[in-house]
Amino acid sequence: MRRPAQKTEMSARPILLTAALAMLVMLGSLSIDVYVPSLHAVTGEFQADPLAAQQTLSVFALGVSLAILFCGTLSDSLGRRRVTLVALVVFALTSAAAALAPDLNALIVLRLLQGICAGAGGVIAFATVQGKFAPADAQRMIATLFILGSVEQIIAPVLGGWLQTTLGWRSTFWFLAAFGCLLLAMSLRALDETLPAADRVPLRLRPIAANYLTCLCHLPFMLMAVALGLGMGGFALYTGAASPYILEILRLSETDFGWLFTPLALGMAAGSFAANRYAHKATANRLTRIGFALTIVAALISIGYTAWFTLAIPYATLPLFLYAFGIALATPGMMVTMLSLFPRMRGLAASMQGFVQVMLFALIAGLLAPLLFHSAQALAWTHLALLVAGLVAWEAGIRIPK
Repeated sequence: MRRPAQKTEMSARPILLTAALAMLVMLGSLSIDVYVPSLHAVTGEFQADPLAAQQTLSVFALGVSLAILFCGTLSDSLGRRRVTLVALVVFALTSAAAALAPDLNALIVLRLLQGICAGAGGVIAFATVQGKFAPADAQRMIATLFILGSVEQIIAPVLGGWLQTTLGWRSTFWFLAAFGCLLLAMSLRALDETLPAADRVPLRLRPIAANYLTCLCHLPFMLMAVALGLGMGGFALYTGAASPYILEILRLSETDFGWLFTPLALGMAAGSFAANRYAHKATANRLTRIGFALTIVAALISIGYTAWFTLAIPYATLPLFLYAFGIALATPGMMVTMLSLFPRMRGLAASMQGFVQVMLFALIAGLLAPLLFHSAQALAWTHLALLVAGLVAWEAGIRIPK
């Protein structure tokens, strides 16, 4: 009678592992998506300039980028599991402290620290997948993580709006603290160490700096990383402009952010499912080109709609579904292609790729989006420019000799 119980435990553990990895990957986006509906309230409570309050988003992204840059390397030296667990403990503590922030400056500092912890979990999760699975299976696993992450993108803005209207903006950080504690408990049980001690890189400044320099000077890798960051730039652009876009341009309420984030999330889920299904049937580069083509079509539809029609729900945000589908179709293959360039230091490569992506997110959301708050058409044209630049960078990167 004990054998069935043992079988259930063994079959449940991979499910718990997948769930923990997905939650690690979504930690950064969750910390943004659940907070965005409260941005207007934070601005009002602290009587802050809207651009100053916007920095609670951009410094979080900066923190994520810093963590991504260094934590992958730390995990190459200290092990994936140890760094992940420490990051989750600090994430829960900083989230609780943010809920008690006395002023905007304190909140900005705590968001920076929170972002550092969130970024560590995401990059180590991808490095763990790369070290645990063969390339095609890793591509499918990454697609699976994106599918699960799309659920967060649907639920988080709605949950954030509900928390804001019923309990106030501080409740969003109490929620994040609880989420961090839950993920810590899951990680303690599900995450094994996937990097043997014999394969770890010594934690020495000179060789680590040399490895970073090698990665930074690898032109094909950097072009591919920029390409992915620009391709994902639509998320940064519309997330950074989400509050004025929903509340002022579309004239909706704080509980209506789902109209913006749900098409993005559903598109990511559908595109990730397609990437998972066709990972063994089409090359990564072919899926990348198809995906970028779809994103450009989506941006052109947005430009036409904003130019010729009065903005209305759901039509104003429907093109975002096609955009998200396209970039989700392209992303797993792009990541596997990039990280395969450095098979002996995937953690560092994942760090550098993530750093470039999140720095571009911070620049687009924190600096570019505020310049476009006033116009849906300006957002659409800028989105198109980002996508075209991303496609050009990718094509250049794959053509340069490795």
